[in-house]
Amino acid sequence: MCHYEIAFIVHPDQSEQVPAMVEKYRGIIEANGGKVHRHEDWGRRQLAYPIQKLAKAHYVLLNIECSQEVLDELETAFKFNDAVLRHLTVKMKKAETAPSPMMKEVQREQERKAASATASSNDDSADSDEGDDE
Repeated sequence: MCHYEIAFIVHPDQSEQVPAMVEKYRGIIEANGGKVHRHEDWGRRQLAYPIQKLAKAHYVLLNIECSQEVLDELETAFKFNDAVLRHLTVKMKKAETAPSPMMKEVQREQERKAASATASSNDDSADSDEGDDE
């Protein structure tokens, strides 16, 4: 069995269906003796260029180990799923399990949003505290 990295982008209107799609693909892989080493959901991101007049899409990355037959079945599933706009499969030398650079960036963005939300809620509570003193 060989190692592969698969990235695919999903129509933004179908973002809610992504977890179900990933489970379906995971089922195909594992039912045939394959293994999913890494699954990353990068969320909605800006496209480099418009695809079907869309500016954003939902990105997913899978690092898997499977046979050629399973890979062919997955690529057929991508091809016949209208929600999958593009997919790319790259053969890897070994299994990748560490977070990708893109996932690290997604995590940083989430931390920044959480920090700014916490700061703004602290500012709101500080404002209400000041009003109580008068």
